[in-house]
Amino acid sequence: MATETRSTDKGVGLALALGALAVIGALVMLVGAPDVTAAWGFAAAVLFSSLAVTGIHLFN
Repeated sequence: MATETRSTDKGVGLALALGALAVIGALVMLVGAPDVTAAWGFAAAVLFSSLAVTGIHLFN
């Protein structure tokens, strides 16, 4: 039996884009260290990094 698989790079591109947003969130966390801004940066970094991992699993 022959099976056809079609592979796309959507998962990789999505992971790179969301990874870049996670890095920006980490930088916001670093810059706004003693303030509430650091909490929002941490939340963004965790959210976008988890979405990046989810995107890799969904599209591969």
